[in-house]
Amino acid sequence: MADKMTLKLDRRGLLESQKNVFWTALILSIFVFASGIFLGFMLENYRTGKIEVVLAQSELEMLDVRIQSDIYSFSKLNCTNAIEENINFADKIYEEAKMLDKYEQASRLSDTIIIQHRKYDLLRTLFWVNSIKLKQRCNASYHNIVYLYDYNNPRLDIKAKQAVFSRILSEIKQKKGSNVMLIPIAGDNNVSSINILMKTYNITESELPVILIDEKIKITDIQRVEDIESLV
Repeated sequence: MADKMTLKLDRRGLLESQKNVFWTALILSIFVFASGIFLGFMLENYRTGKIEVVLAQSELEMLDVRIQSDIYSFSKLNCTNAIEENINFADKIYEEAKMLDKYEQASRLSDTIIIQHRKYDLLRTLFWVNSIKLKQRCNASYHNIVYLYDYNNPRLDIKAKQAVFSRILSEIKQKKGSNVMLIPIAGDNNVSSINILMKTYNITESELPVILIDEKIKITDIQRVEDIESLV
């Protein structure tokens, strides 16, 4: 009789122990899951905050570019200084573009990010127009390389093609430095000024990605750095 009671107690103890293990595992799983969601939320907010900082800076730079455009019409414009500042500005927004791309790749593309990306595209478009004006006014020797790409949900084959384009253009920029104004702009964000420029140079969204060199040479397919290097 005592043995049966002991056996029942052992079974009850084992059952209680199994319940305790189950609840402990459940609570631990819920904690880990909740922690993962919280950390993911915090990380996403951090990345979005970084993007907002970059784009807030771009609004100031956009005003700067507009003022530069007015300065280029001055009769006493110092071309040497203007070209030097334009080159410095180009390098600055190129580095910011790489940073923005890095944060965007790590974040979920929301309507807010897409809208803010348009602001940065407008900045680079303003810079492109200014670079054209400065070349005409001061006979500058640098080359404008405008990279128009598919930003909103590109197909896998377009993504692969754009990865090749980006790698090659980055190599060109590293080799040529200030001799090249590398200006990446999304060509499918429905921005009127960009649409006008694309139509001016006979570029359609269906052709993206497209590389435009010195507003004269349109390239839709490249495989090697040499394909571009020989043109600049």
